[in-house]
Amino acid sequence: MLETAITLTPLHYLYIIGVIVILTVMILKKDTPAVCIGFLFLIGAVGLGSIIGGVQVVFNSILYAAIQFMEIIATIALVTALSKCLMDLGSDYLLMTPMSKVMKTPQVTWWILGLTMLIFSLFLWPSPSVALVGAIMLPFAVRAGLKPLAAAMAMNLFGHGIALSYDFVIQGAPAISAGAAGIDASQILSEGKYIFWAMGAVTVISAFLLNRKSMAFSEENPALHALTADEEEEIPDIPEDSGRLKKAAVILAILTPAAFLCDIIFMVVFHLNGGDATSIVSGTAVLLMCAGAVLGFQKRALEKVTDYLTDGFLFAIKIFAPVIVIGAFFFLGGEGIGQIMGDSFAGNGIMNDWAVWLAHNAPMNKYMAALIELIVGGLTGLDGSGFSGLPLTGSLANTFGSAVGASVPVLASLGQIAAIFVGGGTIVPWGIIPVAAICNVSPLELARKNLVPVFIGFTAAFIVACFLL
Repeated sequence: MLETAITLTPLHYLYIIGVIVILTVMILKKDTPAVCIGFLFLIGAVGLGSIIGGVQVVFNSILYAAIQFMEIIATIALVTALSKCLMDLGSDYLLMTPMSKVMKTPQVTWWILGLTMLIFSLFLWPSPSVALVGAIMLPFAVRAGLKPLAAAMAMNLFGHGIALSYDFVIQGAPAISAGAAGIDASQILSEGKYIFWAMGAVTVISAFLLNRKSMAFSEENPALHALTADEEEEIPDIPEDSGRLKKAAVILAILTPAAFLCDIIFMVVFHLNGGDATSIVSGTAVLLMCAGAVLGFQKRALEKVTDYLTDGFLFAIKIFAPVIVIGAFFFLGGEGIGQIMGDSFAGNGIMNDWAVWLAHNAPMNKYMAALIELIVGGLTGLDGSGFSGLPLTGSLANTFGSAVGASVPVLASLGQIAAIFVGGGTIVPWGIIPVAAICNVSPLELARKNLVPVFIGFTAAFIVACFLL
């Protein structure tokens, strides 16, 4: 329950100005790290009352963000290292060949990739699923003519959007929302199911229709990785020595999907998800990479492993460097502010304070309550977490439901959808790094592509919620 009102301070106003400026710069397709650094310094100087404090907050917030992202950075690096090994041996080409019979057009491939990601994510959660689906299926998708950006959209909207927000298998998100709202998770899943279905269906159909003409490579600008008929005969490009390399390529082509299939079985049997599941996928990737290096290069295996790891981490850091700085600013909006600026600032976070203030000061009826749930969920998602805002949206649903006689599960479902679609995420660039990195696309560009379909989905979810209140 929300029993106390929030008093806004100059720090709150400075932060919300920073959010508006940064989002405006993103919309204008300009880089934002310099703007984020400027506002980090201003917030630190104002909050701690000194220039030195501002300087310290710049570093502390970037360090905090880097630590938060480290698991994802390592996962991307190790999967990329495996990918480099597969390419060197020619195993990636061997893996592609059977899938070409299924993925015949970019449009069909988009749906196959998205639905595969949805199924994996429901049972394993999106983060490990991104690594699995990306490592195995992305090369097939690109070879079928699907642009990496379109592939990233499919994986992102189906995985971090639909699967993570509905989450009816693992029930992590519904359990958090329900606990804060004082109801059972089953009530959110049953009474809110039509909202989840509307959000998911409208979002992915909108994304497909808006992008179907641009999701394939044009003849004038073919993919770097798409293969022409002539190129097919040249790949894999294996040196003459190489009965051994060809044999290693075949072994690794068989071993890779088999190992990842074993991972999936272990995850399901032992109910592993989140970080536990991600660690299995990442560990399997690096072990496969080492095995491939030994099988294919023998005496040079030690040097090749070092090269693959170096390439993987260079790629991951290159992708993450600007996003760490952007994420540093938005982590100040959540609970991270206590660790960045000191215990005296510990609490719900600046953006959550704004959400509570909005809840106390907006005129209230059923439909306004639903709209505020949607807005508050989105605001709390700006820290790139998605889950951190669920206790607040659940609490708001309880408060609003009692105050205006609306359905608490419906309101909680709406807040859950907004928080996770924004922060879990499909909208904020610092929340969609895994997919962007695996597909080698800009997270900012992916966020822009997702923006319109997701907001169309929000509109549909809100309309359906209004009928269910």
